Amino acid sequence: MQARRRAGPPVAVIERSRVVGALRRWLLSGLLVLVPLIVTLWVLDWVVSTLDQTLNILPAAWQPERWLGMRLPGMGVLLALAIVLGIGAIASNYVGNQLIAWWHALLQRIPVVRSIYSGVKQVSDTLLSEKGNAFRQALLVQWPREGMWTIAFLTGAPGGDVARHLPPQDYYSVYVPTTPNPTGGYFVMVHRRDVVPLAMSVDEALTYVISMGVIVPGGRKPPLAAPVSPAGPA
Repeated sequence: MQARRRAGPPVAVIERSRVVGALRRWLLSGLLVLVPLIVTLWVLDWVVSTLDQTLNILPAAWQPERWLGMRLPGMGVLLALAIVLGIGAIASNYVGNQLIAWWHALLQRIPVVRSIYSGVKQVSDTLLSEKGNAFRQALLVQWPREGMWTIAFLTGAPGGDVARHLPPQDYYSVYVPTTPNPTGGYFVMVHRRDVVPLAMSVDEALTYVISMGVIVPGGRKPPLAAPVSPAGPA
């Protein structure tokens, strides 16, 4: 007696699974397009709204809304930019340098303000100065243990009392960022023989870290091999 064939899934079920799969793909594609755009617009809106608060320092007669007859978002950005440029121009001449030195010395005499101001100033000098050495190169270091590698950034060499114990010619000062928020991380000093310099730029390395390895610099994403399961007990 001929065995009966096993019936396949109904056509309606197949069509429904195809529709669900297509909807899922469209949803993911839409999210991939919209989420970065929405986050970017949200950040820009927050920046513009925050900087617009600088208009409050102007007298009522000087408010742009008064002489334009309408509220124009972004005027605070122009005012903040003008203030920064003005302070930069003043600080670039001798008289401005003397005023800033006097202001710096005054803040150094205030106990609580001194520690906050000095720390922020040192960080800003390092990050914003044209001669700064912050994030000079992307590196590979073994962290947090041997055999595990992560991206780090070269910040300099040991200095001060640390240099007596870790010779600057033998050690690097590096910053190991966390992901997806690279503003948090670890400052470590690593022997030069344990550091692997990378050809990618600092921006590419930061993008790699923030994306948790999803966005590969240069778009050269290697095929992903399946993890090998550990051998069980014999």
